[in-house]
Amino acid sequence: MGDILPVEEPLQPKVSVILVAYNRAGALRRSIEALEKSKDRGRLEILLVDCGSQDESPQLDNEFPAIIMLRLPHNFGATKAMNIGARTAKGDWLLYLSPQVEVAPDTVMKLAGHLETDNDVVAVCPLLVDPEGRPVSRIARIPTRETLAAVCRGEEGPRVELDLAAESVSVEYAGRDAIMVRKQFIKGMNYFDERYGQYWAEADLAMQVRRAQKKIRLYPAIRAVYRAGPDPFERDPLFAADRALGAARFLSKYHGFFAGLGFRVSAILRALARFDFRQLAALVSGQKVDGSQAA
Repeated sequence: MGDILPVEEPLQPKVSVILVAYNRAGALRRSIEALEKSKDRGRLEILLVDCGSQDESPQLDNEFPAIIMLRLPHNFGATKAMNIGARTAKGDWLLYLSPQVEVAPDTVMKLAGHLETDNDVVAVCPLLVDPEGRPVSRIARIPTRETLAAVCRGEEGPRVELDLAAESVSVEYAGRDAIMVRKQFIKGMNYFDERYGQYWAEADLAMQVRRAQKKIRLYPAIRAVYRAGPDPFERDPLFAADRALGAARFLSKYHGFFAGLGFRVSAILRALARFDFRQLAALVSGQKVDGSQAA
């Protein structure tokens, strides 16, 4: 009898990419296709958390059998979906990626390499560029009451200018379009606070990083393409209310109860002045984005 060869154990993923999506099938295809071309693809786990989409998104695992599909029955908001992805992930590093982002073949492992070698860094991110190569990364300061109010009114918040010639740049608030975080840090903060619905969990992460006296670093030489697209929630009063309620929660958590209450009351008065009774009802009741819970 010949020698029995040992069975090789499959490689444990180093990075778990978490895509949270709702009705974004076209963008998801492009994003997953780019991820599938990543170097060391065998050390990469791709999780797609579908938030109750009604397009082709929930069937994309038929086109990409190597991904892991997590289908949610309803849209519970991005925060809950991000936590479901994190709890499922096997990698030590979690890359939260917007469906609108397409990585280069070396993007993921280059980011992982930087995270692996710097213990003071909790999260790293690439420079996002448009298809013509122009920088579009939305880097900002940790939100204040004024910037939160501006965003809730539909305005652009102030951005921080980046030194694109630097090897790396320390940033306060990188958003969640493309950010790789240590899973241990997410677990240590008991995952994302699910009192947030669709918005502001990433601002909470930024504040937790600051409190831990750690860093978020952006690497201008590591790039990914961001393709702008329509926001499926842009005109939905329930999601507008959720944005304001999340901002109020953030202020209450870090600036005191009355700061959050005052922000919420201001949002209620604005909705009343516009006769937006659906948004008004959600703001008063604290209704979550799935319509079935109240905070």
